[in-house]
Amino acid sequence: MNSELNVVYRYLLKKGIPHTDAEDAVQEAAYKYLRFSDSIHASKVRSWLIRVSLNYYYDQYRKNKKHVLHFEEKIVDQQRIEELPELLMIQKERTMELNSLLSKLRPLFSELIFLKYELDLSYIEIAQLLGISTSSVKTNLFRARRKFLKLYEEGQHEE
Repeated sequence: MNSELNVVYRYLLKKGIPHTDAEDAVQEAAYKYLRFSDSIHASKVRSWLIRVSLNYYYDQYRKNKKHVLHFEEKIVDQQRIEELPELLMIQKERTMELNSLLSKLRPLFSELIFLKYELDLSYIEIAQLLGISTSSVKTNLFRARRKFLKLYEEGQHEE
């Protein structure tokens, strides 16, 4: 269960939800899971937790009228920065480049790529989470990968 909650937490952070809000949403999802676990099919736990967490966050946002989707910088401890500044800069540049390419894709495409490769969800889990068919997930993910690769190759020729 903890590994599923960690996946949900990372997903919320990747969506741009602030750290404290993501923690609250995951805690609420865990509480609701404990209350309703007997009615949740084992293969659908992860997608159920993600959906409950997102719904809780969006409800809280509407209540508090907060600014949505802050993209927080990850905090790296100071000692590591001093040890590996070049590697950190290269990693940051690559992350910025990938995020830039993902932002050029249709929202569905970037969401599918994130769910499949960052969270390592199965096609079935993605379909359940997004409320679309598995074949639609496969087709759109294929198109998303192809478009992403095309944008990446175009960026390489510009340099």
